Amino acid sequence: MTAEDRLKALGLQLPAAPAAVAAYRPWSRVGNLVITAGQLPFRDGTLAYAGRLGEQLSVEDGQQAARLCALNAIAQLKSAAGDLENIVQIVRLEGNVHAAPGFVDHPQVLNGASLLMQEVFGDRNRHSRTALGMASMPLGAAVQLSVWAEVLDGV
Repeated sequence: MTAEDRLKALGLQLPAAPAAVAAYRPWSRVGNLVITAGQLPFRDGTLAYAGRLGEQLSVEDGQQAARLCALNAIAQLKSAAGDLENIVQIVRLEGNVHAAPGFVDHPQVLNGASLLMQEVFGDRNRHSRTALGMASMPLGAAVQLSVWAEVLDGV
């Protein structure tokens, strides 16, 4: 089953890769490594989750925000690689959680992204991960996610 088939089976449609919101590229490539810019929880061009975890938002809200960030990151990877089957492996996720003072469930929030990567890429998902808390985030987003992926030679 392809990654696109798995997305369909999950009832998910891959969005268009979100445009950069400032002066940067949505992704960069060095050799066989593609690194996405920080992906926010945009849905149809609108920020779907804003606010701080542990204050306005629950861990479950954060997991859904992280999942949406991951979906946008997958769209960026497809843009970079041309086809999701050209992704050799998901190497690393770097997640930032907009956290209220005392919030400590960053890893659980980022599980929303990690689990989607597992569901979509299966054995090609062997990532390491960082989950950090932030006092402030771009556009007030609940979560921001960057993804590192290895792609096939010559793609």
